[in-house]
Amino acid sequence: MVKIFLVSLFHNLTISQFMTNLVTSLFSIKHPIVQAGMIWCSGWKLASAVSNAGGLGLIGAGSMNPEILEEHIRKCKASTQNPFGVNIPLLYPYAEDHINMVIREGVKIVFTSAGNPTKWTSFLKDHGIIVVHVIASARSAIKCEEAGVDAIVAEGFEAGGHNGKEETTTLTLIPLIRKTTRLPMIAAGGIATGRGMIAAMVLGADGVQIGSRFVASMESSAHQNFKQKILEAKDGDTFLSLKKIGPVRLLKNPFYNRIREMEEDGAKAEELQEALGKGRSKKGMFEGDLEQGELEIGQISAIISEIKPAAEIVNEILVEFEQAKTEVLSYL
Repeated sequence: MVKIFLVSLFHNLTISQFMTNLVTSLFSIKHPIVQAGMIWCSGWKLASAVSNAGGLGLIGAGSMNPEILEEHIRKCKASTQNPFGVNIPLLYPYAEDHINMVIREGVKIVFTSAGNPTKWTSFLKDHGIIVVHVIASARSAIKCEEAGVDAIVAEGFEAGGHNGKEETTTLTLIPLIRKTTRLPMIAAGGIATGRGMIAAMVLGADGVQIGSRFVASMESSAHQNFKQKILEAKDGDTFLSLKKIGPVRLLKNPFYNRIREMEEDGAKAEELQEALGKGRSKKGMFEGDLEQGELEIGQISAIISEIKPAAEIVNEILVEFEQAKTEVLSYL
């Protein structure tokens, strides 16, 4: 009986879970693949390229002032007829300005992160905007449901950049949150391939959000030095750091080594904040300072070996998804 169920499940993935599932229907997109709205990496070129490939491209507003965000939104609208969105970190100083900007510019999809979903969800939805919130725990999923969001991104701590304090892996987080809520769920953290995508969907996700793989794309606004560093990354080259301030996954470099030494010596949050200073992520990811910049990237960077166009990345994920589905069926 279990075998019959599994065969039926995988046989129908393409139709019911892959092509016309909750995520594709919600965003009116072809494939349930979301490109993460990352700081310093996700501008209009990357977002429009992913949207043109049938996924959902996101502009990362966290590293933009309102004027720059306006420029990126307008250029994205001119470069794609397909849906795209904007990711807005709610704790960032320009959050309210960014929210007003997306409303004025007619953006229909907003991903919120790094803050309380109850603060802006109703306001955004009152303006006809689809709201998705990024979370890292089952407790946060309940808050999102109460806030009235349309979907959630469940991000495991394999992900690059800022992370949840719970340090729950994607493999554990997805089924845990699926037991907690029936909201459409997008899995994130450690996903860059079709095999990762099918695994996340079998665990209960309705789609995937992919960040690190798209950083190493031709359209990414990340500095070429940073992209090359990603290609050189091996397993064990990223670490969760700065936990006393806000957990962030970084590639090893001299700046990270200094922070790690300070943490091992028992540095206080204030001391770590002083060492971090301002503009550290821009220095590393956008300006290409591999020595003293923050290099935010996920564990999955270890399997990335080539910089490619975003559309080619999307296509490779889709092809591998179908191959993996066939292989799984052969085991049953």
